[in-house]
Amino acid sequence: MYKKVLVVDDNQVDRYIAEIVMSKYAFAEQIVCLESAPDALEYLIALESTPEELPELIFLDINMPFMSGFDFLNEYESLSEAIKKKCIIMMLTTSLNENDRVLAEANKYVCSFLNKPLNKEKIDHFDDYQKKHH
Repeated sequence: MYKKVLVVDDNQVDRYIAEIVMSKYAFAEQIVCLESAPDALEYLIALESTPEELPELIFLDINMPFMSGFDFLNEYESLSEAIKKKCIIMMLTTSLNENDRVLAEANKYVCSFLNKPLNKEKIDHFDDYQKKHH
């Protein structure tokens, strides 16, 4: 079980589904849901001096107004090492665009690219990934 997970998605239904699935399968003690990339960046920066409060996992939507998931990743690059060391980013999307997958997988901060909605199978897949890579 993760201590804290952050879900960044402009779609209220998708945030709700992610929260329900993670709660149901005891995936995280605390689930923080934010509806925009700027809110997420602000949230992370505010916790920079208390890295133990940072989320271990960030589920990041790609297609959001104002600032996309990829725009978020560009900004994330300039955040402190304390933040980048602690957080693992999962791209979560409805996009079937192969370019999105390629871009996401090419980013060193993104550990996985998942299609919405989040479900038990995807959470289990992530646990398997963690066991192999840590």
